[in-house]
Amino acid sequence: MKTKFIMTSLFTIVSVALFVTPLMSHHSFAMYDQSKTITWTGVMTRFVAQANHAEIHFVPIGPDGKPLRGSDGKPVQWGVEMAGAAAVAEQGITAASFPAGTIFSVKLNPLRDGSNFGSRIGAIAKCPAGKVPAAGKHCDSVEGSALLGGNTF
Repeated sequence: MKTKFIMTSLFTIVSVALFVTPLMSHHSFAMYDQSKTITWTGVMTRFVAQANHAEIHFVPIGPDGKPLRGSDGKPVQWGVEMAGAAAVAEQGITAASFPAGTIFSVKLNPLRDGSNFGSRIGAIAKCPAGKVPAAGKHCDSVEGSALLGGNTF
C-alpha cells in the first residue's frame, strides 16, 4: 500500500511539472522599461500575427510629417508587441484592419537595451485613411479616428 501511495504521488508530481512548466516559461515583461513611455505615430509596414504575441512593425513619422530616417538615410523601423493574435483580433486589430500604409499612434514601454521595439500600453489610435495628424499631434486628435484595444489613448 505504501509503494502504491509513493508511485501515485511521484506520478502526480511529474505530471504537474510537465504541464505547468511550459505555462510558466512564458517571458515576463521585465525586458521592457516600464518607467518610460514613448508615444509614436507611424506608418504600418507589417503585421505579424502570432499566437503568443502579435506585433506591428512601423516607421515613425517625424515632426516634419515625414517618415523618420536614420543617419544612413534608410527609414527607422520600430515594432510593438501586443497580446496574442486572437486577443487583439477581438479588439479589431488584424492584418486586414492594419494593412501596410495605415497611419496609427501607439504608446509603448521601450526595450531596456535601447532596441527599437516596445510593449503596447492601452489603446491604439488609428487615423482615417489618407489623414495624418497635425505636427506634434497623434491620431487621437484626427477627426474620424478610431480607438482600438481600449477606451482612451
